[in-house]
Formats: sequence, C-alpha cells, structure tokens
Amino acid sequence: MGFFQKLKEKWTKQADAVTEKFKEGLSKTRNSLAGKVNDLIARYRKVDEEFFEELEEILIAADVGVTTVMELVDELKMEVKRRNIQDPAQMRDVIAEKLVDIYRAGADDKELSALNIQEGGLTVILFVGVNGVGKTTTIGKLAHKLKSEGKSVLLAAGDTFRAGAIEQLEAWGERVGVDVIKQAAGSDPAAVMYDAIQAAKARGVDVLLCDTAGRLQNKVNLMKELEKVKRVISREIPGAPHEVLLVLDATTGQNAMSQAKLFKEATDVTGIVLTKLDGTAKGGIVLAIRNEMAIPVKLVGLGEKMDDLQVFDPEQYVYGLFADLLES
Repeated sequence: MGFFQKLKEKWTKQADAVTEKFKEGLSKTRNSLAGKVNDLIARYRKVDEEFFEELEEILIAADVGVTTVMELVDELKMEVKRRNIQDPAQMRDVIAEKLVDIYRAGADDKELSALNIQEGGLTVILFVGVNGVGKTTTIGKLAHKLKSEGKSVLLAAGDTFRAGAIEQLEAWGERVGVDVIKQAAGSDPAAVMYDAIQAAKARGVDVLLCDTAGRLQNKVNLMKELEKVKRVISREIPGAPHEVLLVLDATTGQNAMSQAKLFKEATDVTGIVLTKLDGTAKGGIVLAIRNEMAIPVKLVGLGEKMDDLQVFDPEQYVYGLFADLLES
C-alpha cells in the first residue's frame, strides 16, 4: 500500500475537526504547492533531470528553503533509483513520504509536538518573538486550549515596553477567564515574572504562560533581558522555563527563518509556534524551520477562531497539503 493510501485511510477514518482545520488552514499552500506538483506530474512522461529541476523551483517558491529542497531532491533521486520509478504519477507518494520523513528526522511525532507539561507541578512556558507576529493572541488561545483540557492557567504580562501590550493580554485574560499578573508599563519584566511565579505557587496553578518584549532594535539588550527573565524563573523553579516557544508569522516566509536564527542565539528556543499559516501560500516554511534550525514546530495557527491554534502533526500537515489529490 502506498504512502498516500495509508494517509488517506488514516485521516479519512479520523476525519475529525482537527483534520478539517489542517485541510482548511493549508488551502492557500495546497492550491500553490500541491496544484503545481500535480501539473508537473501530468506534464511529464518520465522522471528525469528536468522533472527534478522544476520540482525544485516549486518547492523553493513554497518557502521550503533552498538547503532543505536540495536535501529533499537528493533523497527523492535516490528513492527513484532504489524503487526503479519510471512513471511520474508514482512520485506523489514518494514526495509526500519524504516531506514527513524530513520533518520527523528520526523523532516520533509525540516527542516533537508535545508540550513539556509537568504533571502534578507548575509548568512555566515562556513566549518570545518580535512584535506583530501574534504572540499575545497565541498566549490567549493556548490559555483557552489548556483550560479546556482541565488545567488551571495564569498569565504573566512581561512585555512591559510595547504600548498596549499589557492591556491586550488583559483583554485575552478576560475573554478566556484567566487572571493576568502585571505591573505598571515600563516595569522590569523579570520583576513581573517573579510576582507571577509567587502568585502561581500560592494559587496552585498548573501552567504559567509568560509574555516577553519583542524589540529587535538592539540584539544585546534583548539577549540580556531574556537571560535575566530566564534566570529569575529558573531560580524560583529549578528546571523552568519548561518550554521557550518562539512565535513566528508564517506569512513572512524566509524572514521568519532570520528571526528564528536570532532568537536561537539569544535564548534556548525549544519549539516554534507558527501563526497565520492559513494566510500564506508559503506553508513550506514549516519544513525549512524544522530541517535547518533543528527546532520542532509545536503549534500552528490555522485561522482566526479561538480553537484554531492546533498541535502540529506532520502527517496531518502533509494530508492538508495534498488533500485534494487524496480525496479525488
């Protein structure tokens, strides 16, 4: 049974709301990437060097990333030789399979996507990222998600410099029914984190979600600020923060890669939250980030609704990319 057929059987059996969200959220990338791959396969009678050159261009246009595309195409060429593939139609299966393989890179899906939640204790999750990527919205949506799973949540308004950032987080807190620990605008973010941890401990909260400033004008200041925040958190709770999630805007494509590199230098990023994946035709950035940065994408934003923040699954992602082909 081919990889496509296995995907089809698995995800049409589990045609739940989440699978539908991946399908709907990736429609722009699917129309661009999968549509062009299908056209390519229809136009060629054999799998040759020209076929691979065109495939490279399609993948690069979807922001899969040049390095990742070169590796992927090399793997595809080897697979074509190994399986003695002549018919381009057989390439659909191989491409889908290799996209999942590249993302997994030897790790299983649960290990890659699961948040490091400390059962029976306080979990601290730190959010980093530049202004405008949807960081505060992501924190609000994750608070809603965790609450719906039965966990108690507290928010820390550590972005004390951006005008309106504290108020924005408070608005989300009210919306999802979660308290926000804050200080006056311009306060020391590390002091806010200290207060938030004491409050979380006193209330027996399960998860503390911490916002941070997203200024990039001065990298040295940003690094020092994040280091100080992390130092305060780990002093109060050994082993924390349990996750440092970098929020990136999928619509910015390769610019998101630049931000990932910068924040990886500034702090130990453990996972990526990719927002606005539904708003771009360049959803291949998921693969580039995973392959070139060695950081897993843990959560993806697939729409505007409260429950559109979803745990990332590479198989559902590939299903979403090729859903039209799978269902035809």
